[in-house]
Amino acid sequence: MRLLFLGDMVGKTGRTAVWEKLPSLVSDLKLDFVIVNGENAAGGFGITEDIFLETINAGADVVTTGNHVWDQKEAVSFASRHDQFLRPANYPAGTPGKGSGVFYARNGARVMVANIMGRVFMHPELDDPFKSAEAILAACPLKEQADAIIFDFHAEATSEKQCFGHFVDGRASLVVGTHTHVPTADCQILNGGTGYMSDAGMCGDYDSSLGMEKEEPLNRFISKMPKGRFEAASGPSTICGLGIEISDATGLAEKIEPLRIGPRLAETIPSFWR
Repeated sequence: MRLLFLGDMVGKTGRTAVWEKLPSLVSDLKLDFVIVNGENAAGGFGITEDIFLETINAGADVVTTGNHVWDQKEAVSFASRHDQFLRPANYPAGTPGKGSGVFYARNGARVMVANIMGRVFMHPELDDPFKSAEAILAACPLKEQADAIIFDFHAEATSEKQCFGHFVDGRASLVVGTHTHVPTADCQILNGGTGYMSDAGMCGDYDSSLGMEKEEPLNRFISKMPKGRFEAASGPSTICGLGIEISDATGLAEKIEPLRIGPRLAETIPSFWR
């Protein structure tokens, strides 16, 4: 199975680039399943229902989120209406929406996608992500209730992300980090066969500070005083994520490499899809 994961869409330039390029990526690369993190898609803070639906229409099968999931107030109401919209699974019981689900890929495979948020340097501090993942895996074991299992681990600390990867190694197809908006160079297959990358990077303008216009973040570092609001950068966007091929027999990773399309960062398409 061929799966594409795209990192956090940031602002209009990020989401527009994904909407424009994703349909051809799905057809040209013969993708079976696509996951996009959309938590920064609305002006850099949260996501609206219209943006979610447009992302699904462009070819995403699931849209994940993170700590900014409720920044747009309408998300509280629409989260429960769409199975393909995921908020972190380790929110307390009773939180609107859901944190995981089983979906069908274009090749008929059952793909379980779970959105988990880390706790180190993260706000709000949610329930234990490791216990949450254990409960999800117990309810939906790989190659029993699911042919592939994907975790979007939305977290700040790379140590927490790496430990989470090792925690589910051999029991999940892929653990990919989101939140820091900077693609890491550690795309790999762990010892037990789980694909792993600490952060997929963002889909947004890299002439920025994490997708935001540079001036206000820079001012706050220098003066410690806010002069204005953070605004999403609006320059040309680079799409960042990763491609993975998952074994039909085992549900584990066979090949994994980054995908980057756009200016500033070196462009790359996974070699096994060229």
